[in-house]
Amino acid sequence: MGALSHIRVLDLSRVLAGPWATQILADLGAEVIKIEKPGEGDETRHFGPPFLTTKDGGKGDAAYFLTTNRNKKSVTVDLSQEKGAALVRRLARRAHVVVENFKTGTLARYGLDYKTLATENPALIYCSLTGFGHDGPYKDKAGYDYLVQGMAGLMSITGQPDGTPGAEPMKVGVAVSDLLTGLYTTIGILAALVHQGRTGEGQEIDMALFDCQTASLANQAMNYLAGNTVPGRLGNAHPNIVPYQVFATADGHLILAIANDGQFRRFCDAASLSGLAADPRYATNAARVDHRDELVNLLKPVFAAKNSAGWIALLERANVPCGPINRVDQVFADPQAIARGLKISLDHAAAGPIDLVASPLKLSRTPPEYVSAPPTLGQHTEEVLRGVLDLSADEIAQLKAEKAI
Repeated sequence: MGALSHIRVLDLSRVLAGPWATQILADLGAEVIKIEKPGEGDETRHFGPPFLTTKDGGKGDAAYFLTTNRNKKSVTVDLSQEKGAALVRRLARRAHVVVENFKTGTLARYGLDYKTLATENPALIYCSLTGFGHDGPYKDKAGYDYLVQGMAGLMSITGQPDGTPGAEPMKVGVAVSDLLTGLYTTIGILAALVHQGRTGEGQEIDMALFDCQTASLANQAMNYLAGNTVPGRLGNAHPNIVPYQVFATADGHLILAIANDGQFRRFCDAASLSGLAADPRYATNAARVDHRDELVNLLKPVFAAKNSAGWIALLERANVPCGPINRVDQVFADPQAIARGLKISLDHAAAGPIDLVASPLKLSRTPPEYVSAPPTLGQHTEEVLRGVLDLSADEIAQLKAEKAI
């Protein structure tokens, strides 16, 4: 039994941040009921190509949707109809958690806001995800990952430095602001569940992409707050550690990740550069940061003289952290990824067996469970309405006729 097998989550979220959080809860055993708009569903069902190929050769859901919706039940309900909104209110009375990412104030129009639902279910945990939160001057502003990567400072420290080829602010290659918000959201919900279990009390959780991305600036934020220096773009270099970056080799690139002076000395010995380790300009990390450009320029021709595999073999023997830059196909072919089981297969209702990325959580007693592939649109509507709300076949047929579901 999963650690959260006693928990029911009503998921009104779409796209990435909210579904990322609810998939984690589902992997840990929670029953997650995903509410989607009839005929359309979560926007990410259409974020393609690539799309699944169905068993009959047709076009299925986009790969993007598969990223974050396994182990969930899809129920189609039209919230704009009173009968549809009433169904969701009834489901909320029987839920431990509601997760939503509508714009501030939208769900109040349907009686699906925290104040209304908590009146009927005081133990309810109600988690909202928005771009900027429920207060402040930007509370009504639409928030998307790309915008938040820019507005919360991440793009100002990502990309090549000014004056170099390709210099411009750069977003990260995945929607990292959404993903970080999803992770923080999961933590918040788990904390609220502990409180709920102890006291029977619910609470409201207000999560904002802007807040989560700002918090995740980590050392770069503290470099500013403590040092009063605005960090800038350093490409693949590190603001506080040198040499900790990508170097070009004779046949590609490698990452050198030297994090302390002992590693630097071992690197210098392995690379026949012992004089550098004894040089006061490079003997300590603080000195190396001060003389970054000089040291990097000395190392560039050294790395260019040997291929990546040769460098990695040499440095690993010397216990110096380094590694290749793998393509995504190489990641899943890597023996470490295979050993850790980072790819799983589940049977999809429309497409048959499909490959998915596994959860990274490794729990000895309550590991993640892979029960079902991401659902087709409305796959579980009748099952949930019968099993959770005890609706009869005639009642369900009437709701279908009225297009409430």
